[in-house]
Formats: sequence, structure tokens, C-alpha cells
Amino acid sequence: MESGKQIAVVGGGSWATAMVKILSNNCDRIRWWMRSQEAVQSIQINKHNPAYLSDVEIDLNKVVPTSDLQSTINDSDLIILAVPSAFLDSTLSGISSDSLKGKVVFSAIKGIVPGPLLIVGEYLHRHFEIPYDQIGVITGPCHAEEVAMEKLSYLTLACKDTAHAALLAGLMNCRYIRTTVSDDIYGTEYSAVIKNIIAIASGICHGLGYGDNFQAVLVSNAIQEIKRFVDTVSPIGRDIKDSAYLGDLLVTAYSQFSRNRTFGSMIGKGYSVKSAQLEMNMVAEGYYAVKCISELNSKYQVELPICSAVHEILYNHASPRSTMQALSQRLK
Repeated sequence: MESGKQIAVVGGGSWATAMVKILSNNCDRIRWWMRSQEAVQSIQINKHNPAYLSDVEIDLNKVVPTSDLQSTINDSDLIILAVPSAFLDSTLSGISSDSLKGKVVFSAIKGIVPGPLLIVGEYLHRHFEIPYDQIGVITGPCHAEEVAMEKLSYLTLACKDTAHAALLAGLMNCRYIRTTVSDDIYGTEYSAVIKNIIAIASGICHGLGYGDNFQAVLVSNAIQEIKRFVDTVSPIGRDIKDSAYLGDLLVTAYSQFSRNRTFGSMIGKGYSVKSAQLEMNMVAEGYYAVKCISELNSKYQVELPICSAVHEILYNHASPRSTMQALSQRLK
């Protein structure tokens, strides 16, 4: 893929909005698909996403908002997916493999596609026959809210064909974004999925009144948990201390902007899952991920005590307090 190709962002949420903002620094034209025609019209009139990161001004000289997904894909060479994993299959349901032939597709989604229990890269390969060297992953540590405020942030672009990753890294690198290139599409994507589950655990503990000392132990054990899983699923050489793994875990587990941590905190304070979801009005990817990882791990049998504890609380209605007390006995 050569520079100067057309780029599209698929999704209407905060992370999609952040992607559009970042790309606007270096790209002359970005097609931006969102499901809501009302949101498209609002952006065309007011230059702001009405529902997410509404302080971000959209440069309409560069950005073309649309609710026509087929034309968006047809007119683009590099596509960034930024919709919740639970809705990816329905979003792409009308798109054929031929429509994506020859396209490079990067996932900014940090979740597993329910049903087939596939990370996004595997889903794209199996369902649309996209070669793995044309599939990429965008990971943090990076929160959309800090991108909106132009606070210095870091992104890792992973692709088996690192030339694709390097091209997108160059397009996203700017005054407030630093980029790194990787070829570890499995490790970065699975790590991004599991860290959302850990952030829910961190939030539950915060909601229950656990302090910073315990949180530090929880996260220290969590990075070991992530390492065990990704090394089992994809046994290649990687440094789990790199920012794509450890850094992304830290920001998601500790940040006030982490929706997964916020969701967990509400559970710890006594909210039901449904009431927490309704009050947040945003998708906490970790809620769907914990069930998917639990089902996937029935095959791999990796020791995942933190993920298992969160699964018990969210899906088996276990007491958050007693479950976390039991977990605390297993942490070192």
C-alpha cells in the first residue's frame, strides 16, 4: 500500500472520533462512516460529534462523514474499524469479501467477536478472506479523552507486513501522538482484550474500598496473567513490559477515563450489570470479553484467576466482596 491512498474510519463513538482527529493532522481526505444519519448531519452542520468527544472540532475540508458503509469501503484502501466488538458482525453483515479484496484493514477494536469467539484479526481473515499481512491492530496506551485534549499519547501499530504498520504509524504520528511499529498482531490484540477485563476487576476493587496497595498487587499479577495467555496462544518472542502490553494495562486499570474501570467500580458499589450499563450509556468492552475469554480458555486451560473472578461476578452473580476476598488469597 502506498502513501496517498484513501483512508476510512468505521464507527461513530469516542475512539472513532479520536482516530479521525489524529488522522486529520496528516491526511487530506478521510471518509468517516457512522450508523446514525442524524449524527452525520449534525457533524456536517456543527463540525462536532454530537454524542462523543463533542469538544473535538471536525475539519470538514478533510473529513467526509457518511452513513453509507458500502461506498465508504469501495472508495478506501485503508480501513480502520472502531466499532464495539459485539456489533462488528452486524455492522459488516452487508459487506462481501470481494468488497474488501486488496484492502488493508486495521482494527482499533479491543474486544472479541461473540459467537465465533474470534479476535478481530481472525474474524476478518476467516469471514472475508483478508490475508493476515493485510490485517493490522491499533493499541495504546491511549484514551480517546486525552487525544481530544491533545495530551501526549502513544499508539502501537501492529501488522505482519510491517510496511503497512509503518505507513499508518507515519500518518498518525503528530505533535501529541507518538507511534511504534510491531509485527505481533496476536499478542497485542489479545493483550488489549484481557486488559479490559483486568480494568473491570480494578474497578470492582475500587468500588469495594480496596486501596492503592492492593491495586498495585492486582495489576502486577495481571500482567503475568496476560503473559501466560498470549504466550500460550501465540508463542513468539515479545517483551510484555512494552507499552503495547504493560502500558495499555496500566492506563486502563488506573485511569479516570477507563470505561471498563468505571463499569467495574459501579459493580463493586452494588449496581447490577444492567443498571451499570444503562447509566454509563457507553460500551464497556470488558463485559463481553470476559465471557469470550472464559470460553476460549476452556481450550487453552491457562491459569487466569483474575479473569475467572470477574466472570463469576458478572455472569454467575457471585458476590463481588466474597469473590475478591477469595482472589486476594491467590495473589502474590
